[in-house]
Amino acid sequence: MPLISEFYGIKIYINYLDHNPPHVHVYYAEHSALVSIAELKILEGHLPKVARKLVLEWMLKNRKALQKNWDRATKREALIKIKPLE
Repeated sequence: MPLISEFYGIKIYINYLDHNPPHVHVYYAEHSALVSIAELKILEGHLPKVARKLVLEWMLKNRKALQKNWDRATKREALIKIKPLE
């Protein structure tokens, strides 16, 4: 599962050939969640409020790049790192 971005202790991954809907895997300390790219909502798992806010802010800014990476992952193409939240 390739790491596509990391910031403030949050790690974001996209799996190759993963199930729909398009989503990212987010890990923060002992927490993890699947977050929808299109709807920007947690599909599974839990993140603390501050981490959730940072992830959603980053995803909103990078939605096109995330969808592009999802499309690449479905074709098993190399994923592109996305700038972290600053």
